[in-house]
Amino acid sequence: MSKYIFGAIQWMAFMIAGSIVAPIAIGDLFHLSPSATAEFVQRTIFVLGISSILQASLGHKLPINEGPAGLWWSVFAIYAGFIGTIYSSSQATLQSLEAGMIVSALVFFLLAGFGLIEKLKNLFTPTATFVYLVLLILQLSGSFMKGMLGLSNEQTHVQPTVLLGSIAVIILTYFLGSLKVKWISQYSILISLLLGWILFYFLGEAPSIPLNRGAIFSLPQIFPFGPPRFDSGMITTAIFVAILLTTNMIASVRVMEEVQGRITGKRPSPNYKKAGLISGINQAAGGIFGAVGPVPISGAAGYVQATSITSIKPFIFGSIMITILSLFPSVMGIMAAIPTPVGYAVTFVIFSRMVGIALSELDKETDKPLARIVSGVSLLIGVGAMFIPVKATEQLPIIFASLLNNGLILGTIAAILTEQWIRFQIIKPKG
Repeated sequence: MSKYIFGAIQWMAFMIAGSIVAPIAIGDLFHLSPSATAEFVQRTIFVLGISSILQASLGHKLPINEGPAGLWWSVFAIYAGFIGTIYSSSQATLQSLEAGMIVSALVFFLLAGFGLIEKLKNLFTPTATFVYLVLLILQLSGSFMKGMLGLSNEQTHVQPTVLLGSIAVIILTYFLGSLKVKWISQYSILISLLLGWILFYFLGEAPSIPLNRGAIFSLPQIFPFGPPRFDSGMITTAIFVAILLTTNMIASVRVMEEVQGRITGKRPSPNYKKAGLISGINQAAGGIFGAVGPVPISGAAGYVQATSITSIKPFIFGSIMITILSLFPSVMGIMAAIPTPVGYAVTFVIFSRMVGIALSELDKETDKPLARIVSGVSLLIGVGAMFIPVKATEQLPIIFASLLNNGLILGTIAAILTEQWIRFQIIKPKG
């Protein structure tokens, strides 16, 4: 039982460390007060916990944590720029975003109900999965490096103390994960987070733990920004976002299948239809509770590979713990005080292992020339999109702006379309 408890705590710490940044950043974009931002963080963590429980028990039934969808994050950022023009206030904009997540839930239900998710799954060949993983690693690498250098909106210069502390945490995480003592290697993530927190405290770089003077227990509010406001622009955007999130969900499940099969020797067979239906419920929860829409996080595969903990029980226990703790603002304040560079340093180690997963996917491809062409085209498109300034897309329709600002999704779609087009050209009748 103790191994489940420690495993659950480790999952909980990993989920919070990887999820806390998005709602804080969005709160800043919409100029929410400190108390409103804290409530936004609380609601988001609550939704992520519930979503993870539902997927693990009723959906794909794999240990894949739900995190704030990067695509929704970018849509929030873009819509923040519409305040005062298309929308009269921050509240009106957030009400529209609530509606958007509800619409995306309906799209997930339709895709799953008509069996389209199963068909989309077949498009994720080893080459397409390789491209997705490489782009995911590249897209997140900038955030990792900035975090470990101590760079933020407030701090624009490299902080040598933060950098040295981050390097120490990275070395510690690799060292603990490579030890032959099983319980240490399995819980290397949790140990590294705790020791890294202590290190940064003595370096004077750990944030102070906020003292909560409000309610000890707090249930998340339903439609906190007011009733959802449906408009044609947001409906169109939400449909497009849901389709792209389906791609993201399938890729995350596919990668976890691969990792679990490699560790246990038995590849799981998740139900993609059920995963799609639960994803719809999770999107609806994001809109109802005024949080960031969730999506299965591919980094969970790196976490499982790093710890070799494939059991679903610690994950479910951890998800239950994070859901319960989200109802206690003071506890959430403590968890949110994990130094950001420590979280990035530990996650850096996890994602570095995903490079091996990506290369192993490419090794499965029997048609090497085709894989090289598809990878070259899609990586150029995906990585190139990461360098397009956000301001350059401000005049475009929101659908195209959100796609061009997301190199991961754009490159993955390019890989799928390029591979299918070449295969079609090869097999179509001559003449």
